[in-house]
Amino acid sequence: MRKVVTGDQVAQIYNRDPLAFPVWRAPVYRTPGWIILLAQLCRFLFWLARLAVRHPVISLVLAVLGFLWAETGWVGVTLLAVWSVVVLAVWRLLWPSTFAGWVARPARSALRAWRYRRRWAAVMTISGLAPWYQGQIILPVLGKVSSTRYVDRGQVRLVSGQSAAEVADRAENLAHGFGVMLCRVRTARSGAVLLEFVRRDALAQVVLPAPMLASPDLRALEVGRREDGLPWLIRLHGTHVLVAGATGAGKASLLWSLVRAMFPAMRAGLVRVLAADPKLMELAYGRVIFEAYGTYAADPAA
Repeated sequence: MRKVVTGDQVAQIYNRDPLAFPVWRAPVYRTPGWIILLAQLCRFLFWLARLAVRHPVISLVLAVLGFLWAETGWVGVTLLAVWSVVVLAVWRLLWPSTFAGWVARPARSALRAWRYRRRWAAVMTISGLAPWYQGQIILPVLGKVSSTRYVDRGQVRLVSGQSAAEVADRAENLAHGFGVMLCRVRTARSGAVLLEFVRRDALAQVVLPAPMLASPDLRALEVGRREDGLPWLIRLHGTHVLVAGATGAGKASLLWSLVRAMFPAMRAGLVRVLAADPKLMELAYGRVIFEAYGTYAADPAA
């Protein structure tokens, strides 16, 4: 009779039948508990250090709050919170542009990025943009997300073999999946696309004219608002601009927006407008302005 040894280190399974074919299994080696605890502790410390490096601002805030709590208790933490709120409120009222660039926009982008990443795998899989390869699902990689009050833009690295046309065919699926009004797909570079998610219509209400600057910049004249809520800037200095559109599209309004934006420079004698108006429609209302600060012509000879 062959010898059967039992225990964790034995690879043969015990069988009472002496004539049975032996069945083998992989040996089991039990790791001591202290080694497991040490490995898990090292993994946790590494994850914590990486989190602190990737999010230095939040880590600094938590460190300061922890130090104040240890030194002064809840009083110090409360005073710091109230002081921070007051500083942010004053910053928002006195310098709204810098507040939006340094606080509001990064915070909004981080929040929207978290919402997209939370639903990314489900939406990509259901919409058919996550192919099955070698027994696993491969997802397109969502990169940096930047947000305004109306539009989110996300950089996406496609799976090898995918094209921007495939993503464009699923634009409606993506819009419904992420709960936005509209999704546009733009080609960023080879193997990547830029997704634009329109959350709200920035042009649903009447846009008030921008304030007239004393010294307008001809390289960036503000003529209105874009669909993402940011100012619409047009460059006139050192270039040519062609305005085309159907009847009623707003070509004359755009021309008058340019004239209005340049008007302080016209009064200062820095800009002269040569207005040709053969139809006596688009520019006839400002004939007095053009004759005073430039030239107006309506007939072929002029």
